[in-house]
Amino acid sequence: MKLLSLMKKEFHRFFHDPRLIVTMLLPGILIFLLYTFIGEIAYSDEPHEFKVYLSGESAVVGVIEQGLRENGDKVEWLPLEDEEEARAAIEEGEATAILTFTENFDLLGEGARAGIVYDDGSEDGIYFYSFVSSVLIGVGMRFPIDVETVKEDAAVGTEFLSALLPMLIVCFIFSACMSVTLESVAGEKERGTLATILVTSAKRRDIALGKILPLSCISMIGAASSFLGVALSMPKLMGVSLGALGGYSVWSYLLVLLLMISIVPCIVALISTVSALSRSVKEASGYVSVLMILFMVLSLVTNFVPSMGGPAYAIPVLGAVVAMQKILAGGLAVWGSCLAVGMNLLFTALLVFVMTRLFSSERIMFGK
Repeated sequence: MKLLSLMKKEFHRFFHDPRLIVTMLLPGILIFLLYTFIGEIAYSDEPHEFKVYLSGESAVVGVIEQGLRENGDKVEWLPLEDEEEARAAIEEGEATAILTFTENFDLLGEGARAGIVYDDGSEDGIYFYSFVSSVLIGVGMRFPIDVETVKEDAAVGTEFLSALLPMLIVCFIFSACMSVTLESVAGEKERGTLATILVTSAKRRDIALGKILPLSCISMIGAASSFLGVALSMPKLMGVSLGALGGYSVWSYLLVLLLMISIVPCIVALISTVSALSRSVKEASGYVSVLMILFMVLSLVTNFVPSMGGPAYAIPVLGAVVAMQKILAGGLAVWGSCLAVGMNLLFTALLVFVMTRLFSSERIMFGK
């Protein structure tokens, strides 16, 4: 009962402060506006005319052609006779892409694959790739599409997204967690209200959980806001319609949401621990700001280290960033995502234990 009373106190403080509610909703709004604006700049509204080399037969070709026609675009299908010549044409801007289908692709049985080769530095190439990916997802494929670009150093499309977006997500979640956690732990410690709770008969574990659980639930609002900002802006950023999902499957979005949710209690517990060790909100804010910058830098660095993956998934918070980068780059990374989520929850439990011990220390809580 004492745990529920402590949690109720935190929820009451949040929902009676409009400023905190706005702080939670702001990240998603900023992500949506930023990436929608980038999409508006990156893609023109002029009709597109594609020249695509085609290998294999599938009814999907007709679906793609009809969809493009409804958008006011045109596509010319060319038979793929020499792949090297087709790649050269794409690189020189004379063609848009190479689209291939395996035999009996329409049966969607085992071994059914589709492949696309395009220029990731071309607006037409990115647009066509996103549109085709969305069509393939719509006909029942779970993103088993072989993707290849003609230029290894072209980083305008998915590589740009996978590098920048996870870093922004972590940054916004960190900021949302800071806005509610610092005042709840370091603020109450500075004012002496935390000491009043500690001298009661409430168990130290209940006090720790009474902080982390409600603060995590509150911060989830910020995570949900960020996720909606990502989901709603992604199609525009990739140059396709809203219903196209931006070339990503529903499973991709669900995995990103799960990773974001697992990050929240981990960051809340980390900030709470730092706040418990600090003597004031100002001191705690300084320490947490350094941690946020560190996570931002590491989130960017991981995308430019080709060997990242595997063991990196086991690093709290950072593992979730690596998994999101893999998903936004076009994969699913299911097992890596599960490992990252599990490690985040394990690290959160460890920090709850650490906070319990800190609340039991008179020297740390009362400055003795």
